[in-house]
Amino acid sequence: MSDSSWGAPPPAGQTGYWGSTMGGPVQGAAPAGPTYDAPEAQQTRPMPIVPDGPAYGGDQDDDRGAARLSGPLFRDETFQAGELPAETQNPEPMSDVPQQPPAPAPQKKSAGRDLSAAIGVGVGLGVVIVASLFIVKAVFVGVIAIAVVVGLWELTSRLKERKEIRAPLVPLAVGGAAMVVAGYVRGAEGAWVAMALTALATLVWRMTERPEGYLKDVTAGVFAAFYVPFLATFVALMLAADDGPWRVLTFLLLTVVSDTGAYAVGWRFGKHKLAPRISPGKTREGLLGAVLFAMVAGALCMHFLIDGGAWWQGLLLGLAVAASATLGDLGESMIKRDLGIKDMGTLLPGHGGIMDRLDSLLPTAPVVWLLLVVFVGSA
Repeated sequence: MSDSSWGAPPPAGQTGYWGSTMGGPVQGAAPAGPTYDAPEAQQTRPMPIVPDGPAYGGDQDDDRGAARLSGPLFRDETFQAGELPAETQNPEPMSDVPQQPPAPAPQKKSAGRDLSAAIGVGVGLGVVIVASLFIVKAVFVGVIAIAVVVGLWELTSRLKERKEIRAPLVPLAVGGAAMVVAGYVRGAEGAWVAMALTALATLVWRMTERPEGYLKDVTAGVFAAFYVPFLATFVALMLAADDGPWRVLTFLLLTVVSDTGAYAVGWRFGKHKLAPRISPGKTREGLLGAVLFAMVAGALCMHFLIDGGAWWQGLLLGLAVAASATLGDLGESMIKRDLGIKDMGTLLPGHGGIMDRLDSLLPTAPVVWLLLVVFVGSA
C-alpha cells in the first residue's frame, strides 16, 4: 500500500477513520500529512464524540474534557460538518474548586451512661443506706462491710485479669470486714491493729504458692487493704459517735452533691480540661461547680444537721470534700487507665461497679471524720 492511500478521504457519508482510531485530530481538524491539501480537508467529516456519561465532571471522568469511546464508534444520526451532539455543544464548566462535603450535623452532648438507670440505682441505694443508718447502727456497719468485700473482689479481679497480679482475696476480705467492725467497736486503735493483722495475713497466705511474683502480689494486697477497707473504716468511726448517723449522712450528702455539681456544671459549661492525661472528661469548670455545690451544702448541713456546728465550718468542710472527692476520683481513674479498663465492674447499672461509686467516698471519709472531730469533737 502506498503512502498516499493512508491520506485518501473516506467515502462520502462516512465518518473519518483518523478521528476514531489513530489518535489524530478530531472535530474537523485535518490530519497532518503530505497528501492532504485544503480542499480535501474541508470535505472530511469530523468524527462526533460519543460520551458514555455526563460530559465534564462526572464521577467516572478521570480527565476533564476527554471523550470516552467505550460505546459504538458510529451512530445512526448524521451531523453537519462542524456540528456536535446537543449534549456536547455547551458543556457545563468544571469548577477548579474542590467540592466540600456537607458539614456534619452538630451532635448533642452525651452523658456517657444510662442516666435513667443511674438515677434509679442511686435512689435505691440511698433508701437502703438511710434506712439502715437510722434504724439500727449495726446494720449499717454490715452494709459497709459488704461494700468493702465486693470492692476488694472487683479490684483484685481486675488486677489479675489485666496485670496478672494475684493479690490474695481471702485474707483481704476477712481482714477488711474485721477492720470495719474493729473500727466501730474499738475506735481508731482497733482499726490500726486490724490493718496490721490483715497485711501480715496477706504476706503469709501468699507463701503457700510459687515464689515467682511474690513481691508484686503482696504489695498489691497491702495496697488493696489500705485503699478499700482501711479508708472505709473512718465511716464506722463517724458512726460510733452519739450523733453518728447525722455525721455519716452529712458525709454522704456532701460527697454526692460535690459529684453532682461537678457533673452538671462540667457537662454544661466545661471547656478547659482539668487532667486530660488521667481523666479527659473532667474540666476546671466542673471542679468549680463541685466546690460551689459542696460549700453551700456544707453550710446547710453543719447548721441544721450537726449539733454545735456553724455555717462557716460547713463552708470549709464543703471545700475540703470537693478537693478530696475530686482527688479520689482522679486516683481511681489513674488505676483504671493503667489497667486499660473503663469501669471496675458491672454490678450497678448506669454506675459500673461498687468501686466506681466508692472512688470519691473512700478518700473523703478520713477528711470529714477529722474535720468534724476538730469542729464539734468526737463524742
